[in-house]
This record gives sequence, C-alpha cells and structure tokens, in this order.
Amino acid sequence: MTRVQRPAATPLAVEVTASGPPAGVAAAAQLAEQHGVERLYVAEAAYDPFQALAVAAGRTSKIELATGVAVAFARTPMTLASSAWTLQEMSGGRAVIGLGSQVKAHITRRFSMPWSNPAARMREFVMATRAIWDSWQAGESITFRGEFYTHTLMTPTFTPTPLEPGPPKVLIAAVGPSMTRTAGQVGDGLLCHPFSSTSYLAACVVPRAIEARLEEKADSAPWSRFPFEIAGSVITATGRTRQEYNDSVRAARERIAFYASTPAYRPVLDHHGWGPLQDELHALARRGRWSEMGRLIDDEMLRTFAVVAESPAAAGRLIRERCTGLLHRVSPSLCGGSDLSLALEVMAGARE
Repeated sequence: MTRVQRPAATPLAVEVTASGPPAGVAAAAQLAEQHGVERLYVAEAAYDPFQALAVAAGRTSKIELATGVAVAFARTPMTLASSAWTLQEMSGGRAVIGLGSQVKAHITRRFSMPWSNPAARMREFVMATRAIWDSWQAGESITFRGEFYTHTLMTPTFTPTPLEPGPPKVLIAAVGPSMTRTAGQVGDGLLCHPFSSTSYLAACVVPRAIEARLEEKADSAPWSRFPFEIAGSVITATGRTRQEYNDSVRAARERIAFYASTPAYRPVLDHHGWGPLQDELHALARRGRWSEMGRLIDDEMLRTFAVVAESPAAAGRLIRERCTGLLHRVSPSLCGGSDLSLALEVMAGARE
C-alpha cells in the first residue's frame, strides 16, 4: 500500500458520548454545550438516536449532534435520508450522521434485514442516500439503480424543502480494510472503532482511508471537495476513587474481551500477534462466560487497547498524547457505565 501521511497535527477536538432516553440525552447535550464541547455522539442501542438528538436540538444552539453510530443496514437509504434530513433541519445544520454496518447476526436476526458484501453495500447505501439528498435539495426527480438499492420515485408530496446549510456530513465506522476504504471513498469522514490500538490505526486504518479519499479526489467525486475527518473513541478506564478506578479497569478488560471475541475484529488482534486468542474468547462468549473472558486480557493487552489512568485528568492527558497527529477528533469511551460528568473531567485533562 502507498505510504500516506497521517493527518496534520491540528489541535485535537475532544468530544463526549451520551446514551439512554431522549430526555437524558437532551440534558447531556445542554451540559456538554455549556462546557464547550463541539460534538455530542449518541449511539444506537436501546433507543433511536435520531429521536433523542432531535429533542437535544431543541435545547441547544451550537453543539454538533451526531449519531455514533446509527445502524445503516437496519434501514434503507430512503428511511435514513429522511431521518437525517429532519435532524439537520431541526438542528439548524448541526447534524452529523455516523453510520455503521453492525454484524450479520444483528442485521438478519434482530432487524430481519438482508446481509451481503457489507463494504460494497455500505458504499452503495451512502451513494443512494446522497442521490436522494441531491434530489431534495435541487427539487428534481431521482434515478438511482444499484446492485442493492433502487430509488426511482420521488413526488412533490414526499419531497422536503431544501436546507440552507445543505445535507449533513456522513461518517462511516470501520475496522477492517474493505470498510475503511469505503469510508475514504464515499464518506465525509472515518469513525475509528474503540477496539483499535494506536499501532493498528497508524499502520492499517488511517493511511488506507486517506489513500482511498485521494483517489476519489483525483476522480473529482463531488463530496471529495470537502475536508475529510478522522474521528474515534478510546476505551478509557479511570475513576475519582480507588473503587471506581478498579471497577473501571475490570469493565475495560471485559469490553476488550467482548470485542476480541468477535470474528470481524480479528484483523486487529492479528496485527499484534494475538489472533489465536480470538478463538478462545469466541468459544467463551458463546457460553456467556463474560467475566472469565475479561480475565484473559493481560496488562499488556489492556494498555494497548485502552487508556488506563488513576485520575480523569491523567486519562485525558494520555488520550491527547495517544491521538494527537493521528485523529482529528476523539471521545473517551468510559468503562463501568455512562457518566457525562466524568467524561467532561477527562476532556478537561486532554485540554490542559
């Protein structure tokens, strides 16, 4: 692969994540905005992120509101386009759409949606979504025919009004090489998975995404005119007390073990020579032996995939050291439960 420089060493933007019911997300967005946070991420877990962010949009005025991530293949390009367009309008242009593929079992068994060729499907999904947005912005008909999606009908009744700030940015979550290239090809940015070491990002992810982006720029793809951002989250084990710290470290080991047990993430382990551990962890995961899995994550692996510090400020400084010059934006992925006030303390440490 061609050697490509890492992102320029611009100041690292440190952001936060919220989760839970819409009212809690809205309160978190207000608090984050008061602390000068530029962007709030909300993942798709027990609640729909678009609805929670729409509530947050009405209670904030500056902070960007991002899905981090929304499950693309649980939707069609048209349903995603509509939800994102609505959030962009309600927020006055502050929406950022982070998309992820999820894994096959969730798409087929939880969402009852088709699964095949995830990188190629994601590329076409994003291109179809952009085609829909272009038709709405220009007030024109749509003719999009692809291998996975076809959109050829758009009548005035179902066409929303154009947006003054334009459509939102699309960030694509990626771990493996194919999806990473897809992010560079059709995304406005790359969302790096928290199960990614600094070494893996620098060697296997960031250069591949930038290379793909430069190829699209050479081909004059319309979206390649805009800056490409690289964002990510870092598994963070810290606490204000010894007990909180110990609980967080234990939770970090279990989270790393959970990710490492997933076959799709094996390339990350292979990069460090830990590939065989994936087979052992996967077998334990199938039997639900989560705590036992965590005990297989030794200190070297823990500190490879997580920032571990006995105070939030120290954790923030380690995040800054680890990610400056590699990522443009980063958020701490706290272990042991969502705690926005703790995340803000970590963020303050990164800003010191």
